[in-house]
Amino acid sequence: MDDLIPLVKSGLGLVATGDRADLRRRLEQTLGRLATPDIRVIVVGEFKQGKSKLINALVNAPVCPVDDDIATSVPTVVGYGDPASAAVLMPRKDGGPDREAVERREIALEDVARFVSERGNPSNRQGLASAEVRLPRRLLADGLSIIDSPGVGGLESAHALTTLTALPTADAMLLVSDASQEYTEPELRFLRQATRIVPNVGCVLSKTDLYPQWRAVADLDRGHLSEAGIPAPLIPVSSDLRLFASQTKDVELNRESGFPDLIGYLRNEVVGKAQVLRRKSVAQDLLSTADHLRLSVTAELQALRNPEGVPLLLADLEEAKERADQQRKRSSRWQTTLNDGASDLISDMEHDLRDRLRSIQREAEASIDDGDPGLIWDQFAEWLEQRVASAVSDTFVWTNERSQWLAEQVAELFALDEVPLPLLEVSSTDGVLAPVEEVPYLDPGHVSVAGKVLIGMRGSYGGVLMFGLLTGIIGMALINPLSVGAGLLLGRKAYREDKDARLKRRQGEAKSLVRRQMDDVVFQVGKQLKDRLRLVQREIRDHFGAIAEEHHRSLADSVAAAQRTASTFRQEREARITELEAQLAAIDRLHAQAGRLLPEPAQATEPAQPDTGSTGAVAAGAHA
Repeated sequence: MDDLIPLVKSGLGLVATGDRADLRRRLEQTLGRLATPDIRVIVVGEFKQGKSKLINALVNAPVCPVDDDIATSVPTVVGYGDPASAAVLMPRKDGGPDREAVERREIALEDVARFVSERGNPSNRQGLASAEVRLPRRLLADGLSIIDSPGVGGLESAHALTTLTALPTADAMLLVSDASQEYTEPELRFLRQATRIVPNVGCVLSKTDLYPQWRAVADLDRGHLSEAGIPAPLIPVSSDLRLFASQTKDVELNRESGFPDLIGYLRNEVVGKAQVLRRKSVAQDLLSTADHLRLSVTAELQALRNPEGVPLLLADLEEAKERADQQRKRSSRWQTTLNDGASDLISDMEHDLRDRLRSIQREAEASIDDGDPGLIWDQFAEWLEQRVASAVSDTFVWTNERSQWLAEQVAELFALDEVPLPLLEVSSTDGVLAPVEEVPYLDPGHVSVAGKVLIGMRGSYGGVLMFGLLTGIIGMALINPLSVGAGLLLGRKAYREDKDARLKRRQGEAKSLVRRQMDDVVFQVGKQLKDRLRLVQREIRDHFGAIAEEHHRSLADSVAAAQRTASTFRQEREARITELEAQLAAIDRLHAQAGRLLPEPAQATEPAQPDTGSTGAVAAGAHA
């Protein structure tokens, strides 16, 4: 990728002499992305599946804490750095305007476990955003960063939302599952969600050294992936064999560990594809810049070479400028489509979320009616939280897909050519359930022995008194065998009725708590989703608005340049023609060099003169 930086700098040299600050700002952003490459691979999986040890084996260093009773509580990013170092990132508490700002605190490498493990930092009480470990490893030298995700709770709990949050910002994901059993339903469900968010998903079968039947499990897992329609490779590995092979320098043992296949996957499928996309993005930025610069240069050059044709040239440019002006106005079709589509999307999102939660509520109420909720309320509350978390994540993923679809619809109206789009992260679920309180406590309904006796005596009192009075007519005492027997029967009946009444009351209270919980989720999550969808709407509007503004600016400069030629004297005209021809040659060289960065099929097409559609499309690629 070293050839890209001089190419972008040459493009900056072309725009530095003019007043096109918008083009210069775009190329400076491109140069910044090249200077700090970041290819993120997030490692996810159920609790204690070997995620941390897998990362340690990949980089051949104990960077992530590993033990039978240790779970990762804070995301840990392992990237390239020389010399080796470690740091923790903490959200700033200075009340500044940037809520996402974090402060970096350097720590010793040996102290990483104290900050990122459940033993040293239970439930992330220290409030860390993440931890970073930098190592001088060749695998990481191309910008690869490996992220160890928290394993607390597993993929079926509310903690899975935190893992799902990081997926839209990742270039790839590795799902780690050990060879003790085939894929579970939560794992397959999470894989289906991930393939709808992450462009590259891989599966790792860990701990093959511990389970002789790992080949059968691998075949079963591949069958599950095929049935679910998940195009992800499955790579069996043994982290212990890899670490032992690194210590003993045993090449054959290293090959048997399966890690050469995993490293090959990361280098070819993840890093390689990310670099191809990066080259394509740089090419689009440079092609767009060259097209914008050429537009004004060729217009002025054509007017200088052919003064008689200036009126016709001006008419064509004014017409193109008018079209570009209409394209950036609020009344244009793409603006209308965006506004209507965003309103429809918000309405559909609310219906989808309520429909999912209503199904959970009906299922919960049916379960409550089947028994006494007080006896199993802790397990029931955990089940309810898991189901709600799953429903929320499904809604976020679905909304993310619908947002991308809306952006594509707007792009089709904006330009005839395919328009690359910026990253729209609606599926991020970070903190959406944080304001939602836990399921409230429900009285289990336990009654002490003394309480049961009192309930029975209260019911039997009337029976003893009534039958005692009746038998007193025939001369029997108030308390006699008949009255006592009747009192026992009525007392037992009263106890059963009281027990049924208490059960009905607990069931009613449990249903009320479930409904209250659902209302709270709808209130909090609905607000989060609406805010994010409005942010998406603004991003799409600003994205295409900036493209239209740039194109309008280029056409306006072309009109002004053509108009200036009318007052240019002949001697000045010749000098200006020579200067413009030199500029055009430099622009064409930049365009040709950028074109060679694209894949082969794209090179077969000669670069055409920019018009409204092509310039807008290329400019869109630069913003992406």
